Amino acid sequence: MKPLRTLAAAAFLTLALPAQTHPPTQAQMDRDLLEATVPQLEQYYATHRYTVVQVTQWYLDRIARFDVRYKAVITVDAAAALARARAEDAAPAHKGPLYGVPIVLKSNTSMQGHITNDGWKGFMIPGHELVAPEDATVTAHLRAAGAVILGQTNMPDFAASDTNKSTAGGRTGNAYDARFSPGGSSGGTVTAVTANFAMLGTGTDTGNSIRMPSSTSSVVGVFPTRGLVSIVGIAPLDWLLDNTGPIARDVTSAAIALDVMAGEDPRDFRTKGAKARAQPGPYTNYLKPGALQGKRFGVPAFILSAAPGATAGVSPGGAVGRSIYLRPETRALFLKALDGLRAAGATIVIEDDILPDTFPKLINAVNTRPYRGEGADLFLHDFGPAEYRSVAAYEKVIGSPIPASMSGVFPAGAATLSGPPQRAPQPQRNLEGDPEAEANFFAPQRAALDAYTGTLDKYHLDGFVYPAAQMPPNDETIPQPDGRPSSGPHSNTGWVNKIGVPAVVVPAGFYATGLPFGMEISARPWKDGDLLGWAYAFEQKTHLRQPPVLIDLPRPAED
Repeated sequence: MKPLRTLAAAAFLTLALPAQTHPPTQAQMDRDLLEATVPQLEQYYATHRYTVVQVTQWYLDRIARFDVRYKAVITVDAAAALARARAEDAAPAHKGPLYGVPIVLKSNTSMQGHITNDGWKGFMIPGHELVAPEDATVTAHLRAAGAVILGQTNMPDFAASDTNKSTAGGRTGNAYDARFSPGGSSGGTVTAVTANFAMLGTGTDTGNSIRMPSSTSSVVGVFPTRGLVSIVGIAPLDWLLDNTGPIARDVTSAAIALDVMAGEDPRDFRTKGAKARAQPGPYTNYLKPGALQGKRFGVPAFILSAAPGATAGVSPGGAVGRSIYLRPETRALFLKALDGLRAAGATIVIEDDILPDTFPKLINAVNTRPYRGEGADLFLHDFGPAEYRSVAAYEKVIGSPIPASMSGVFPAGAATLSGPPQRAPQPQRNLEGDPEAEANFFAPQRAALDAYTGTLDKYHLDGFVYPAAQMPPNDETIPQPDGRPSSGPHSNTGWVNKIGVPAVVVPAGFYATGLPFGMEISARPWKDGDLLGWAYAFEQKTHLRQPPVLIDLPRPAED
């Protein structure tokens, strides 16, 4: 395993293709694989047009050529990927829905024998690395489905930022213009996927971190109903808000990946009963061009009405007290995207009392702050190295603490995604034994979810639709007036995590700068199949994704 940066993808199949009688040319592979979907790749394999080794090497070559500029992939394990590819080529039959599909994992997601750096250099200290003793549940599911893991993507330290700068891997640049932010904290994965460095990848999301970055990079990002997919083996930011889901260039590939990733897990209490509550699979059954016909979607008033100086919105990850207004250029693209929904047969409802300014107040009452340390300890107990199986043990071994972003031990006055600022440091407790857990977490969450579903009922809505970010991607090479570096972009979508409803981001256009815009749709809990169907219908009606044009030169040294 060695640090690296690299990758690419292609054409639509309408007929079965003949088997190769000679090695494919680079031009042919570029034409076929650039922008390829999972079904297209499986067709190539079925007709023996390409081997898994050839496809895997093509993606690895893309990473090696282009990622010197974008820094999306923090670790590439080419030897293991090619060994896996050879094994799949030698198998007597194609096995699994992701057979031979090259993927990347976000670097907070455990891969047995690899460092789970979580974006933080403190888990990479020589001799004290956080090497995963086993795969995360989703990693194991993806392997079992036949995926070929190319490596791990860059992310901000502990996934605690709306930008994608880390002490472990530096700054990831947006694939459409490396000066700009791809968003965080799944910015490495969205950049790798949109740049065709992998066919798909995993993201995690505590406050917007699959969805907002997907919007910056013209990819599909899925936030499943919390409990549909296990988060066991993923380093937590806030385990009661954390989620994981697929990121792909098209809805079909994302739906196939979600089927693979989903499933109950006895180590994740939120997944109990998920099989009975979820819509029956496979999710590709819901992907119909007419899925939006007759559907009704509301626009959250608190998002659409946010203007300069507004404070009603939920700030990055859901914390209060920060003004995140809807930029005029973002509003214009959103309204244009609504026309696309209407053209596909949907009705859009805009009313002042559809999730008004009172809704974020309900959301902000959901307090997970006292329980963040428990999530960190649970993760380290099962997925940390033998020398530190808890937050306290890390500090004892290393001589310095794990920062509050993961440990939950915030000083007085700190505002985080977990709740409002506190007058005193927050003591950490275990959710299961805390007599205040009902008042802190469960009851406020039910109240906020009731407001969400109650609005759906009142207006006979199927879901909500809104911008996945309140602004375009920002130029991170320009210092701000106060001297700090640029950060963001930011969204008003952290409320989704607080109530655990499913949401998906789809490519929905481009700004005048050439940078992407993404639209987000949310649904009722456990209606993930319907949600993907709506996304697919919009995708097929609009075809708004365009791949980036990559540059194979390093960024300036000062960047």
